[in-house]
Amino acid sequence: MKARARWLSAWLALALVLSACAGGATPASTPAQAPGAPSTPVAAPAPGGQQKIVIRLWGHQNNSFNKAHRDIIDKFMKDNPNVEVKFETFPWDVFIQTIQTALPSGNVADVIEMPGGMALRFIKGGQLLEVPSEIMTLERAKELYYEAPLGGYVYQGKLYGLPIEYNLEYGGAYVNREMFEAAGLPYPPQWKTWEDVVAYAKKLTKFDATGAMEVAGLHYTNNDQLYTYFLSGILEQGGTYFAEDGRHFKFNTPEAVAVIRKMVEMAQKDKVVDPVTYNAESNWVGAAFAQKLTAIAVLGSWFAGEARITYPDLKFDYVRLPPFMGPQYKFTSVSGWGIVVTKYTKHPDIAWKLAAALSADPENALHFNITTGTIPALKQVANDPRLHQAHPFMKDLLELLPYGVFQGDVTDPHQLEFDIVYPNIIQAIQGMISPEEAAQRIHEEANAMVDSAGK
Repeated sequence: MKARARWLSAWLALALVLSACAGGATPASTPAQAPGAPSTPVAAPAPGGQQKIVIRLWGHQNNSFNKAHRDIIDKFMKDNPNVEVKFETFPWDVFIQTIQTALPSGNVADVIEMPGGMALRFIKGGQLLEVPSEIMTLERAKELYYEAPLGGYVYQGKLYGLPIEYNLEYGGAYVNREMFEAAGLPYPPQWKTWEDVVAYAKKLTKFDATGAMEVAGLHYTNNDQLYTYFLSGILEQGGTYFAEDGRHFKFNTPEAVAVIRKMVEMAQKDKVVDPVTYNAESNWVGAAFAQKLTAIAVLGSWFAGEARITYPDLKFDYVRLPPFMGPQYKFTSVSGWGIVVTKYTKHPDIAWKLAAALSADPENALHFNITTGTIPALKQVANDPRLHQAHPFMKDLLELLPYGVFQGDVTDPHQLEFDIVYPNIIQAIQGMISPEEAAQRIHEEANAMVDSAGK
């Protein structure tokens, strides 16, 4: 979902900020404050003259996410007239900084839309409340939610939050019918192997008279995708990326090198993408696809909801990709966006009531997943015909979901992805270092991250 301004690119982040500033706010929304700034929201009187209970909710700025949340918040406040929800949103980088600084200090919202994989850090720090049993037990949650998105909110057999989406950055690609038909390729594609995908991509790639790439046949060089396919590719070969102690990593393995080498060959040998021109900072995959600078865009399903708002005239389909490194799917997920309640709330009962409305009510969850185009964390919603009618591609992705696993406690998922895995792999794809060097660097830097974090 899994929404993600740095993951999107600076260009899209700016577009979202400008869009948010241009309008669309509801009475449930307020501008975000600077990280760590004190807040003393003034509540309007409730019916009967009593002061309303104010609950602050923090989220990130994403058009489709924000719209879905506001709809649910409006419904919640109508059903609970004694409650006022202050919904504050932040650009991605500011949001991450705000969470990291405000949660330890205690100057924080009651409820937070937590990025996938980040909750464990604050659960271990004692800053998040355990989900009350009357809201959801862990046993019940395991029945209702898919394993991969739920895993990021479970620690030592206790539940500390509920996911609102299944972060699926693996297994799907956006395709452009017009570009396929112009190249004389069948549409929609029915790929059985990644060799089939690359063969199509070669025919879709275009160069100008100087040899510069005009259209990338296959854009996969985004940070989310390189990170997710790297971890997943290791698992699909029967390997593991954790050391025996379960905390440290082993990334200097034949399986890790094989994944990076395949990524390198698609750019250097097959030439389906120019990794200098197309990467997380330049021609970000979603923007490139919208501008017809790529015909096959490997990206999470969440972009579908965002694209319908940001690019209303864009025509596209989302299709399933084959397993990347083996005959059977096995992929990692950073969990998914979810809802948590901070220990600093003065109204935990109301805060959890709002959290449950955002994450555990099937009808609200259906509305959220339809609006955002994200894969549901709730099994019931994933199998709902109304979801498939709104997003036909969802039905095709359903069989992938049981093969997803939570990536595990990787100490700092943001640092591991953005500062360690992505920079080294993109350098290898660009021809600056070898696959073996990239794997060794990732191995050393990831373990240094673990050591610096302590026990």
